[in-house]
Order: sequence, then C-alpha cells, then structure tokens
Amino acid sequence: MLAVERLARGRLHYGWIIAAVTFVTLLSAAGIRSAPGVLIIPLEKEFGWSRAMISVALSVNLLLYGVMGPFAAAFMDRFGVRRVMLISLGLVAAGVGLTTTMHTSWQLVLLWGIVVGLGTGSIALVLGAYIANRWFVERRGLVMGLLTASTATGQLIFLPTLASLVVGHGWRAAVILVAGVALIMVPLVALLMRNEPSDVGLRPYGATVEAPQVPQLQTGGNPFETALSALRRGFKSRDFWLLAGSFFICGASTNGLIGTHLIPASMEHGIPEVTAASLLATMGVFDLVGTTLSGWLTDRWDSRYLLVWYYSLRGLSLLFLPYALGTQFLALAVFVVFYGLDWIATVPPTVRLTADIFGKRNVGVMYGWISASHQLGAATAAFGAGAVRTWLGSYQVAFMTSGLLCLVATGLVIRIGQASKGDLVRPRPAEAGASV
Repeated sequence: MLAVERLARGRLHYGWIIAAVTFVTLLSAAGIRSAPGVLIIPLEKEFGWSRAMISVALSVNLLLYGVMGPFAAAFMDRFGVRRVMLISLGLVAAGVGLTTTMHTSWQLVLLWGIVVGLGTGSIALVLGAYIANRWFVERRGLVMGLLTASTATGQLIFLPTLASLVVGHGWRAAVILVAGVALIMVPLVALLMRNEPSDVGLRPYGATVEAPQVPQLQTGGNPFETALSALRRGFKSRDFWLLAGSFFICGASTNGLIGTHLIPASMEHGIPEVTAASLLATMGVFDLVGTTLSGWLTDRWDSRYLLVWYYSLRGLSLLFLPYALGTQFLALAVFVVFYGLDWIATVPPTVRLTADIFGKRNVGVMYGWISASHQLGAATAAFGAGAVRTWLGSYQVAFMTSGLLCLVATGLVIRIGQASKGDLVRPRPAEAGASV
C-alpha cells in the first residue's frame, strides 16, 4: 500500500498507472478470447465434433462476453472495479483450466462458452470505457483508443505462441498457458488497481477548479435493476437503436467472423496454421495503430463521419477477402493491412457518441448494452459462418454477407444524433458536455 501511495504522489498522474493496468488486463483477456481460432481444427480432429458444433460454444462465449457488459458496469459502480476484475480473472482461469479435462461437447459449451464467457465479459471493453470516463477529463478519447487497441496487442502476442504450442505440444498446452496468464494478472490488479481518483487523493487527469472533475456515479442500489433500467431508457431512444444496430454489424464483421474463422479458412486454402495465426496477429499490429489513431481523431472530428469511413472501408475489405484467399499471398497481405487498420477503430467514436447522447454519468452501463449488441452480432457470425462452412463447404458466402452488412452500417451511423420525436433520452444540462 505504501508503494501505491508513493506512486500516487509522484509526477506521473496515477490515472496513467490505472490505464496501464487496465491495458494489460484487457490485453490478457484478448489473448484468451483469441485462443478459439487455433483450437477449432485440433478439437475437430481429437473429438470428431463438427465445425458447427464447436461454433455453438464459441457463440455462447461471444454472447455472454457482450451481455455481461452492462451488468459488469453496474457491479463496478456498486462493488468497485478492482473486486469485479479479480472475480472475473478467477472465473476465466478456472473455466479455461478445466477445459483440459473435457470429453464431450456440452462440457465445451459449459466451460469455454458459459464460464469463460462470463469471466471475459466482465473485463471487456466496457471496462475501458469505465476507466477512461472515471479517471480522465483530458485525453479521454486517446485513452479509450489505447485501451481498445489492447485487444490487438493481446492478439499479436498470443496467437503465434498459441499456434506454435498447438502444433508442437497439443491444444492442452496452449490452454494451460492461457489459464496461467489469467492467474498472473490477479496480484497485479489486487496491488495497483483503485476504484476512484479520490481513493489516492487525486482529481481525474485534467480536472481543475475551472474544469471540475467528473461527477461520481451513484453506487447504491441493485446492480441488476440499474442495468435493466438503463436498457429500458435506451429502448426509448432512436439513437440507442442506431448505435446498437451498427455495433451489431461491427461484431458480426470482426471477432465473430474474422477473429474466429480466418485461421481455419486460411488453412483450407493451404496456409499453415502458424502462418495463418501470424497473419491474424499482424492485423493486431495495424489495429494497434489504427485504433490509437482513431482515439486521437475522436477528440477532434465528428464521430459519425469517422464511423462512416470505418464501416465503408471494412465492408470493401471483406468483399475483397474471398479473392485474396484464392490468389497469391500478396493479395492476402493487402487485406491484412487495410482490414487491420480498421478492425476495432469503431470503438472510440462509438463510446464518444454514447457519452454525448446519454451523459458520462451513464456511459458505462449504456455502452455496456450497446457492446452487448456488438457481441450478439459476433455470436451470430461465429455460429452462422461455422454453419455456412458445414453446409456449403466454403466461407465465401459468410465473408460476402458481412461485407455488405458493413455498407448498411454506414447508413445507420450517419443518422445518429438527428432530432426525432422518438428520441426521448437526452442528457440533462449538467451532463451535456460529456465526451470520451
């Protein structure tokens, strides 16, 4: 505790240390989330399960990963962010570790689908939104961009390593590594994480007398009622539906489709597993750049127009993917660069719009529900692409459909913020200046 107090009194604002701990936690969660991409084919070979059957477990995982978001935000308000993070990491370590003993498909659904889904869902991107709004007044968009980019960094670090372990030592070795990472994070979070700037005697970064600190959220009440009440309010807002609809498409075109199925799709076109994992990890390099830049741009430009560009470019990239897989390696490299720059660049402007519309007092829970829509789209694509591959013997239809949906999303995001009689939820004047 004395070490934390010394850090808090240092020249570096403690909010940056909180952001660093959050970055590493989200990085680890992203590495855990990326593991199924290298496990699909080994599980098929060992247990004889179909691609569609394995995709059911991955869909459940993705769905719970999203649905837990708003409830996790409410629990953070009620019990504190550190306690929620510690329980989540424990769940992840237990669920992942126990998969080494499974023998039937329902155990995969229970462990990787439900237990790991609940754990990772509680330390998902809603955690980044929560920390950025609680600890920062200035540089909020940049911090959100960096925390979002942690998922790319986790993918970059973990995927090649996991693929090499699967090839050299079997899929259980990769699973044990993932469980160990979750356990290692526990003491780091317990030692350094704090719930509020006031816990270490500070204001949020950038808060002054002239620019007061972010009002603290109310932490009393039933967390489930808090989350459900926010959802009822969201249902009355057209902007909520536009944000949720576009983010559904975002999930369907990223971790649900590419994050889950690009490696097996590449292997079916003659690309070795480790090379395919390295391609996906390389996307993480470009996504780290693209998402961080997106956070910087979000502090300066209209978030709606940024989202139009992001969804348009992603849609064109996905329409190009079937051609890239069927041709020389250069075409696939072009896809990796352009898609990677865009992968989750949508998150910072989406969080910004959520805060602008609903107020920063509500951004954690409201973004949690919008993020749940993202993961519902991811779950739909994870199962749908697996089913399409099982029925048609190819991923081409899944890739093309997702690309067209991204073009539909451009029409949704450009309408966000336009006045309408149905848009009943607006921040009160005290909250109207919120931004991420």
